[in-house]
Amino acid sequence: MNKLDHIADFKNLLSDYQASDRSIKILNETKFVLLAAISSAGRNTMIRQLAQSNKYHFIVSDTTRKPRVNDGILEQDGREYWFKTEEQFLEGLRQGKYLEAAIIHNQQVSGVSIDELTRAKKEGKIAISDIDVQGVDALYAQSNSCIPVFVLPPSYAEWRQRLKNRGHMTDNELQNRLESAKKELRFALDKQYYHFLVNNSLDESTKGLDKIANGQIDSSHEQHGREVAQQILEELRTSTQAH
Repeated sequence: MNKLDHIADFKNLLSDYQASDRSIKILNETKFVLLAAISSAGRNTMIRQLAQSNKYHFIVSDTTRKPRVNDGILEQDGREYWFKTEEQFLEGLRQGKYLEAAIIHNQQVSGVSIDELTRAKKEGKIAISDIDVQGVDALYAQSNSCIPVFVLPPSYAEWRQRLKNRGHMTDNELQNRLESAKKELRFALDKQYYHFLVNNSLDESTKGLDKIANGQIDSSHEQHGREVAQQILEELRTSTQAH
């Protein structure tokens, strides 16, 4: 198990961390889509499709952990993450270069560097990132120019089928995913800033996301998405109470 050599320094810096004025300025000037979702909603597939359009720049987070081997392929710097030493990450925090950062399981620190938004801005592209609801909240608190979107499966039954299709999962793993989804949905529904996007099909959903990113908001789709989120949450509550 990896351990952080400078965990005390990270905790100290992150306890009252604020991004620099320059970082906030760049954040305000860059169109940034924050894509949250429950597990198996299809968020990452949508991001890959949008990235191929050459209109979007996928924001790659920084991390202090070492590259891993996934399915026989070693992770690459700038593809899965920007791999930083603890000293490099600490220096970035001291300079206010991170828009958000967090200690994960006391083993690593990961966060979004302003360098990535600068790349998107220079390329004239829309920045997009897969991010959890706490990260969305932290970023939106700094700039309401961010565009938070919560991706949903079309129904609870369809979602459970997608989870099943991912392959064998222990009962404990499944329960953890259900509990996480319940917390994420409850958190997102409490926030008025979210656009809820139902992922019925890849093409339809990516077009819908592109419209949201460009300010083309359909109020009926927005309301439908929020209703689907509420329905899934209610069925989740019933399901988890039964266990």
